[in-house]
Amino acid sequence: MDIKHLNLRESRAVHCSECALNPICLPPALADEDLDQLENIIGRNRPIPRGGVLFRYGSQFEAIYAVRSGAIKTCSISANGEEQITGFYFPGEIVGLDSIGHQTYESTAIALESTAICAIPFEALEELSRKHTTLNHHIFKLMSSEIRSDHQIMQMAGKRPAEEKVATLLLSFATRYKRRNLCEDNIHVPMSRADIGNHLGLALETVSRIFTHFQELGVISVNGKQITVLNRKELLALAAPC
Repeated sequence: MDIKHLNLRESRAVHCSECALNPICLPPALADEDLDQLENIIGRNRPIPRGGVLFRYGSQFEAIYAVRSGAIKTCSISANGEEQITGFYFPGEIVGLDSIGHQTYESTAIALESTAICAIPFEALEELSRKHTTLNHHIFKLMSSEIRSDHQIMQMAGKRPAEEKVATLLLSFATRYKRRNLCEDNIHVPMSRADIGNHLGLALETVSRIFTHFQELGVISVNGKQITVLNRKELLALAAPC
């Protein structure tokens, strides 16, 4: 069940100024007065359960969403009806940016685990952005980052060897952890091996084999959904051997 009709003003328990993710998803130079105006349009609601739908492909584009906790995957449906995972989103990251400029959402967003989000109605955000240059620049920066990420995924999904794809994805996760001031060598990976394979264009068996191989090399250790990077230098070499 999606949450299209969620009450955008349901809870004010956590304020932007108090949120640990503030430096990641908000402009660093945003004045207190501007921050108050932004807070007035942001809605915070009950967590989405694992498997819950945040928005669906083709539904009316109304808001972008900042992940507060948990994780989201986005996917599209190919012409033959197959699901293609287009991205994973962690706390502090914004979901729905690819739909800006469209009347409807360009993908479906699904919670990988219990996930809390901040809903930012885009019409109100657009109005604020016209008044505040810092906020406007920040939105363009986020969109630019999204485009770069899409480009990297296209490269990974191309003709690169499978081990390079998996190593690059793990390094990407580590970098995103570092941005949140978390230990980049201890990564919580909420998505399944099948999801990773779908995202990278690899079979489930291939992803599982590579994880096992990386463990045998002493590059990572895996404990359920927790991955510890033991040898970053070697992981970098596996991602970009040249």
